[in-house]
Amino acid sequence: MTIQREHPTSGPFPALGFSTLESEVTVEELPLQGEIPAWLSGSLLRTGPAKFEVGEDSLRHWFDGLAMLHRFTIADGSVSYGNRFLNSRSYRAARDEGKLAYREFASDPCRKLFRRVHSMFSGSEITDNASVSIARLGERFIAMTEGPIPVEFDADTLEAAGVTPYRAPGQISTAHPHVDRSDGAIINYASKLGASSSYRIFSVGPDGAPTRKLCSLPTREPSYMHSFGLTERWVVLAEYPLVVNPVSLALSGRPFIENFRWKPERGTRFTLVDRSSGEAVSGFRSEPCFAFHHVNSYEDGDEVLVDICAYPDASIVQSLYLDHLRAGGPVPAGTLTRFHLRPSDGSVTRETLCEAPIELPRISYERCNERPYHHVWGVGVGASGWIDEILKVELRDGSTLGWRNEGCFPGEPVFVPRPGAYHEDDGVLLSVVLDAGTQRSFLLVLDAADLFEVARAELPHHVPFGFHGHFDAGA
Repeated sequence: MTIQREHPTSGPFPALGFSTLESEVTVEELPLQGEIPAWLSGSLLRTGPAKFEVGEDSLRHWFDGLAMLHRFTIADGSVSYGNRFLNSRSYRAARDEGKLAYREFASDPCRKLFRRVHSMFSGSEITDNASVSIARLGERFIAMTEGPIPVEFDADTLEAAGVTPYRAPGQISTAHPHVDRSDGAIINYASKLGASSSYRIFSVGPDGAPTRKLCSLPTREPSYMHSFGLTERWVVLAEYPLVVNPVSLALSGRPFIENFRWKPERGTRFTLVDRSSGEAVSGFRSEPCFAFHHVNSYEDGDEVLVDICAYPDASIVQSLYLDHLRAGGPVPAGTLTRFHLRPSDGSVTRETLCEAPIELPRISYERCNERPYHHVWGVGVGASGWIDEILKVELRDGSTLGWRNEGCFPGEPVFVPRPGAYHEDDGVLLSVVLDAGTQRSFLLVLDAADLFEVARAELPHHVPFGFHGHFDAGA
C-alpha cells in the first residue's frame, strides 16, 4: 500500500541540479514557512559536488564534482545558512592550476605511465575531494570520499583544518564508516591494491589515534564496495561482481571506475568478520546484484540479516554520467532487499522488503543500527526519471508513505529523533530540495512518522544535487 501526502506529478527534469554553484554565502536567517519544532536545535552539515568545470575541462560524472560544504543551523525556531567550497588539496590544485590534478571517480588528468603507476600504488595523487559524506570523529568533523584521506573542517566556519585526521590503510575506502557504540571509534574498511591485494578492516579512535587493523582479507580482484554492514558481532562485507584487476588501474590510462568489469558469474559474495577476534567466515554466495548502500544489518537467532538497496546489475554507475543526466536520461531504481545469511551452513536466501524504489536510505541510526528495526526513509525515482519523492517504508508489511511536490526534487532525508522519543519514528526528516519552478533550493522539515510537511526554509540560490549529510545537536 502506498499513501501519497501530495498529488504525484513528474514535473520538469531538474538539469539545474547538475550545474555549478559558485556563490559562497552566509545568511543569518532564511525565510521560513511553517513552524520549526521547539525541540529541534543543531546543525545539518552536508557535502556534495558543486563545481563541474575545471579550467576549460568539464568533469564527466556526478561523483566527480568538486565538493562544497553546506551548514543549516536551527535555533529558536529559525534557520541560518552558510556554504563554502571544501578547501581540499584537490580543490586548491584545480583552482590554482586551472586543471584537474587528481584522479576522480570517472575523470582523470593525463599523466605519463611512470607517474600513473607511482601515484596508484604510492597514493601520492589520490583525491581528497570529499564530496560524499560527513562524519563526526570525537569532537571533530570530517568530510569523506572513497579515497583514504578524509578532510577535517570547522563546523562553524566550514574552513578546512589543514590537517589529516587519519589515513586509511589502502588506496580505496568508503565514505560510510560505522560508529562503535563501546568507545565512539569509527569502523571502516579499505582496499589495499598491489601484487597481493586485500581488504583491510580498521578502526580509528575518537581522538584520532592511529588506526587499529582488525583483519586483512586477501582478494585477487577487489570489488567496488561503497559501504558495508555492521551487527553487534560482525562486520559484513558484500562483494558485488563489479571487480577490478589492480594492475589495470595503473596501466590502462582509463579513469578509476572505468577499469572495473561486471562479472555476473561470480555472484554476490558475503563475508562476516568477527569484531572481537578478526576471524572471517566466508563462502556465502547469492545471485549477482549491485548496491551502493547498506541500510542496516543485525542478528536474528542463527541468521544474520543484511538489508541493502539492490540493483540487478551495475548500470546505475553508467547512468550517473553528467551527459546522460543533463539530457534527462533516466536512472535505474534500487529495491530494498534483505539477505539472510546462515553461518551454520553457509547458505543465503534473499527477499524483497518493499516494491517501491528507494535510495539514499536512512534509519534511526543511534537507536537501531546493528539491531532490529521497523522504519527506513529514503528517496524514490518517479516519472521524471530522477529522484522526486521522499519515502518511508514500514518493514513489517512493506507499505510506504510518500511526500511529493510538483517540480520539487528532494535529497537524502536525514532523520533527527525527538529527545526522549519512545517510538522509532518520533522525530523529523531534514532534506535539501531543489524547486525547479523557483530555480532555488529549500530546507524541508517533515514529520518522520507521517511525512506531513512541518516547515521549509528557502535559500537564495540552488544547491546542486548531493549525497549525504550529518545532523549534530551540538554543532
